[in-house]
This record gives sequence, structure tokens and C-alpha cells, in this order.
Amino acid sequence: MNKNKKRTDWVSKIPNWAWLLISLIVAIIVWTLLSLGEKTGRTFPPLVEVFGSYVKMATTRGVFWGDVGSSLLSAGIGFALGFVIGVPVAFLMAWYRPVRYIIEPWIQFIRNIPPLAYVPLVVLAVGVGRAPQIIVICIATFLTISITVFQGVINVDETLIKAARVLGADDKVLFVKVIFPATTPFIITAVRLGISVALTTLIAAESTGASAGLGMRIRALSSSFEVEPMMLYIIVVGIIGMLAEKLLKMAERRLTAWQEKREI
Repeated sequence: MNKNKKRTDWVSKIPNWAWLLISLIVAIIVWTLLSLGEKTGRTFPPLVEVFGSYVKMATTRGVFWGDVGSSLLSAGIGFALGFVIGVPVAFLMAWYRPVRYIIEPWIQFIRNIPPLAYVPLVVLAVGVGRAPQIIVICIATFLTISITVFQGVINVDETLIKAARVLGADDKVLFVKVIFPATTPFIITAVRLGISVALTTLIAAESTGASAGLGMRIRALSSSFEVEPMMLYIIVVGIIGMLAEKLLKMAERRLTAWQEKREI
């Protein structure tokens, strides 16, 4: 045990920013090697050309920041609606069996359908533009958030609930003092998964006749075989997801400082 601990001590001595730098260097090396291949070079053009395409998209065409803003707006509103609807539904399903028996089968049914499948139905219902984008993202995030939070509520320690009941807690006090704090880690996990789903649903959501957006531009650039700016947009989507993940981890440390976590 002590030998294994000594072997891993050197890992903990290296700061996180150094590991991030090492990871970035490895990724650049791998990308560079792929760009040198005859076949892989078509998919992975040199990074200099990829990031150089920013000038063409931002200055020459003047669409880059408009695309970023449009996608963030649609994804943000869609995610917010999915969260506001999903969390109460999850608590209702976990707390009241009739609600669970009625709603859960439909959630399980719809969550297995790819967003691309019901995009045409949404367009027929509300037309083209930003509204169908928001609805599609809302549906996708709602399904993920409701299931995740539901699992958190039903996994609350029954002993805590019984102890609160014995002490005279009504449903309101039980929810505020026991259920909600115990479910907070699951809610944060649901937010993390919901943001990821919102970003990955962008391409499907922005296929509804959007005039701007990261997903719409990726699709348009792939149709015209402009690989360099297309890869730039794909990287931007990943960067947005990573930044959101970092912010959520900071919030998680503050909100769940009481929770014991296993060090890896």
C-alpha cells in the first residue's frame, strides 16, 4: 500500500495547470501527426490553417461572433426552460406515485428518440426561426434533467426522511431542510449534463431554417467542404462546453462543500 502511494505521490505534486498544458501539447502533437497523413490530413488540416480561418469567418465574412451569440442565446434559453420545467417535474414524479406512473413512461419513450427525428414536427407546429431551436433544445435538456434529478430524489436516505417526520417536519420543511440539500449534487450533475445536451443538440436544433449559429454554420461549411473553418467551429463548441464545465465545478465546490468525496 505504501509503495503504491509513493508511486502516485509525484502525480499530486504536479499542479493542475501543468497537467492541462501537457494534455494540450499531446493533443497538438497528435493533431499534427494526423495532418501529415495523406487521408487523415483531409479531415485534420494543420492547426495554423484551422485557427487562421477565424480571420475569414470573423473579418471577411463577418459571421463568426454572430454565430456564437445566436447559438448561445438559443442554447441558453432552451436550457433554462428545460431546467425550470424539468426540476419540478422530477420532484413531483419522485414524491407522488400517480404523477410518476403517468409521466415517466412518456419521458422514457421520448428520450430514446433523436432530436433530428422530431425537428420537422416542431417546425410544422411553430414555423422556422429561433422558436423551434429553443423548443428542441428545451425538450432534450428537460428529458436529461428530469431523469437525473428524479434519481437523486428517490435515492435520498430514507432514514433522514423518517427522522424529520418524527421531529414533526411537514412536507414543506422536509423539502427545504432534507430533500433539496440532499439532492443538490444531483441537480448540479443534471445541469452539467443538460448543458452538454444543449450544445450537442445545436446542430439538430439549428437545422430548422436558422440564418446564424454554430450548428447551422458547421452544416453549411461541411456542405461546401470548407474543412478548416468547420473544424474551427467544432473546436469553439468544445471550448464553450469546457468553460461551462469549469464554472459548474466552481459552483459545485461552494454548494456541496459538506459532501465527502473520494480522492482519485
